[in-house]
Amino acid sequence: MTLAGTCMTLGGHFTYFITLFLMIAGLFIVIARGNLIKKLVGLSIFQTSVYLLYIAPGKLVGGTAPILSDAFTVYSNPLPHVLILTAIVVGVATLALGLALVVRIREAYGSIEEDEILSLDAAPSRAEQQE
Repeated sequence: MTLAGTCMTLGGHFTYFITLFLMIAGLFIVIARGNLIKKLVGLSIFQTSVYLLYIAPGKLVGGTAPILSDAFTVYSNPLPHVLILTAIVVGVATLALGLALVVRIREAYGSIEEDEILSLDAAPSRAEQQE
């Protein structure tokens, strides 16, 4: 295989490299950060990488929308796009629910940092100390 062929092969898989980078970055943010908002942002980045993973192979070069016509012979598969549209709606709803939970946690604990919330949960409450 020539150098040009190798570059074309790597260029053809560019979306997979981007997907892998986004997936690793999102997972790292979820694991490494203690702030609940940052965790939700990392989860959103991870979801975006999954969307890209499904969309990338769904488009054919030279393919058209699947409308039958004598002028076209190559059609792109619309199913991945429809499924990802549904996944985006579910992802936005999940993110909204997560943000609502973070607001309630902030009201209850006064913080959105995971370590502070866990330490407040582990500390005995005043009612338990009086007993």
